[in-house]
Amino acid sequence: MTTLQRRIGQFSVSPIGLGAMPISFGDNERGDRARGTATVHAALDAGITLIDTADIYAPTWDSMGHNEIYVSEALASWSGDRSTITVATKGGITRSAGETWGRNSSRDYLRSRIEASLGYLGVDRLDLYYLHRPDRTILYADVMETLASFKQEGLIAEIGISNANVEEIGIAIDVLGEGGLAAVQNEFSPKFHHTSKPELDYCQEHGVAFLPWSPLGGTAGGAKGVGKRFPVLAEIAEARGVSPQQLTLAWELALAGNVIPIPGASRPETITDSAKAMTLELTADEVSRISAAIF
Repeated sequence: MTTLQRRIGQFSVSPIGLGAMPISFGDNERGDRARGTATVHAALDAGITLIDTADIYAPTWDSMGHNEIYVSEALASWSGDRSTITVATKGGITRSAGETWGRNSSRDYLRSRIEASLGYLGVDRLDLYYLHRPDRTILYADVMETLASFKQEGLIAEIGISNANVEEIGIAIDVLGEGGLAAVQNEFSPKFHHTSKPELDYCQEHGVAFLPWSPLGGTAGGAKGVGKRFPVLAEIAEARGVSPQQLTLAWELALAGNVIPIPGASRPETITDSAKAMTLELTADEVSRISAAIF
């Protein structure tokens, strides 16, 4: 059974968030600003109150912040109440000339990215800030202490980690204390769950929000073909008169009360359909049938 609000630390948010990354990548790359803005507005108008972005979501290495600016401008032109919207962003992955990708979780680098994100988003404090990926050159506990110091300074309101395993989640909780880690954002979908289901369960045990990225299987055909890959989803979706994608999100919501999927979208129609999962209540039998076929 879904609820109309879920918790990320101090924030109460919609059960479904908008993954804004596709607005800056793929077939919308560089591109259709009006469509990107319309997608954000469609999400907000459908009741979504959480938007997920990151500094590296950009068409090129020298345009980092592209997606954050997009989100900020879309929020500014929205007719609703901006104060009701929670925006999450991330840092710690680097991009440099020649599209050279790396990781840097040093205090100086993260501070520089936080300050950049504050400017791009046009805010004085970031609602939720994730370490985007572990930097194996620095002790994970040290990075958590760095993020805790930034929170104490008032630069960020809540701390999250992304692409983290159970051990790393445990380290974050040990350093930040129970309640100090607000969210974990990991890949989780019907096709990708073998490592991330234990992480979901661990987060549930510790009261940490778990946000699946690519919750439908990714943009490279996974989301579009989720019903074909898992016939049980297509079968139940047809019986309920909804899309397999919407049903998949409703199933993920039914797994635990700390789950907040963030499907990516670059078209208004896509996120409008996804948002309907927030009020699609599955029966216990439907959830069991889907889980039995997937896990």
